[in-house]
Amino acid sequence: MADELKSRAAYAPKNAWSVYKDEAARKDVRAFCDSYIDFLSRCKTERETVAFCRDFLRARGFGDDPKGNAYVTSLNGKCLFAFKKGTRPLKEGVRLIIAHADCPRLDFKPHPIMEQAGFAQAKTHYYGGLRKYQWLARPLALHGVIVRDNGEVVNVCLGEKEGEPVFTIEDLLPHLAQKQATKTVREAFEAEKLNVILGSMPLNADEEKVSEPVKTAILDLLLERYGVSEEDFVSAEVEVVPAGRASYVGLDSSLVGSYGQDDRICVYTALRALTDMGRDSENCVLILSDREEIGSEGSTGASSRYFEYCLADVVQAHEPATPLRHVLLASYALSADVTAGLDPDYQDVHEKTNSHSLGYGVCIEKYTGSGGKYGASEAHAEFVGMMRGLLNGRNIPWQAGELGKVDQGGGGTVSLFLAALGMNVLDCGPALLSMHSPFELSSVVDVYASYKAYQAFYEG
Repeated sequence: MADELKSRAAYAPKNAWSVYKDEAARKDVRAFCDSYIDFLSRCKTERETVAFCRDFLRARGFGDDPKGNAYVTSLNGKCLFAFKKGTRPLKEGVRLIIAHADCPRLDFKPHPIMEQAGFAQAKTHYYGGLRKYQWLARPLALHGVIVRDNGEVVNVCLGEKEGEPVFTIEDLLPHLAQKQATKTVREAFEAEKLNVILGSMPLNADEEKVSEPVKTAILDLLLERYGVSEEDFVSAEVEVVPAGRASYVGLDSSLVGSYGQDDRICVYTALRALTDMGRDSENCVLILSDREEIGSEGSTGASSRYFEYCLADVVQAHEPATPLRHVLLASYALSADVTAGLDPDYQDVHEKTNSHSLGYGVCIEKYTGSGGKYGASEAHAEFVGMMRGLLNGRNIPWQAGELGKVDQGGGGTVSLFLAALGMNVLDCGPALLSMHSPFELSSVVDVYASYKAYQAFYEG
């Protein structure tokens, strides 16, 4: 009797492979992830991501007029606001999903190019919480924009095409690393040594007459090939990212490996959820923000008033008598961001009862933050119950838990910035392994489950 009661009352997350087990379902999973891999391979910066999403939405009927039933706009090419009108009045709120388009990376400094020991190098400043040693001795590409003083924009994408040279940051050989090996990881790898090798061929001239022959040769090449001068880097955004395509991982191709899955996995799944909706009762909003990895500050970050202004335009266009605050207070939002998956080799940093596992569906986190729940909002139980009902009702695999052990560390999302506007907010997204590394891992079934979860949320 006790065993029977336990079996009826107990809860355990479903393995997503048991949900998507028939041939047709697995074909859908694979087809979706094929398109996701193409997206990851094309979109390695926030500008590239926003441009892709804006074009994707416009091709599906989203226009530039907030009076329309499908509206999209962006700011500085780094953040995006999209709105899809439902049949419900706006005074009853919107269903909003926010994901961030930026990722940890290396950025060129304003005066990047130097020469030392016969090499031309570019000095970098790392962006976000990355582990510096992971960026050494690997193929790198350059993406971004260079803006001349006349306003002309030069788009940069070098190191991705077949036959095109890549870039790298050299690493110290183990034979001479005895002193380095005694240091902590933080001490052993210095930020000022994350210098990207640009070349080693000197200028074809008398070296005695040229103080920096390799740097001079590289500057001449940049001017001749791209029309870019050294001063132009002052008004540039050149990002150093891992070179190469995203790919399936494992003999069974059950995982996706790629740079930038935090948080472009949520960008793509939310984008597809918005455009693939089957019901149109809810008013739906998609926000792509920038700068989440460094605190969400700035005009394109989630703490900006930009998104509030966009929603105000929509409300004014459709229901001018409805105060914006009423719309916000009646709204539900998902902070669509990744969380940490249970790492098979570092299980000790997780509290296993409340950990997330790859292959068990989308993750619901009632709160994030660190220590005593610092640095995050906490979702109300009523909203969590509502999401459970939506997911269970559609047999979408999901799990609930925390980022890791309470005293081990922590992290947050942009949920607190939306919560400050009074709306209900819940963290919801897939788990990753190797988060913030140049090659993050996700489960293909979790990618698909996240897409279906966001679709269910939008459809209501």
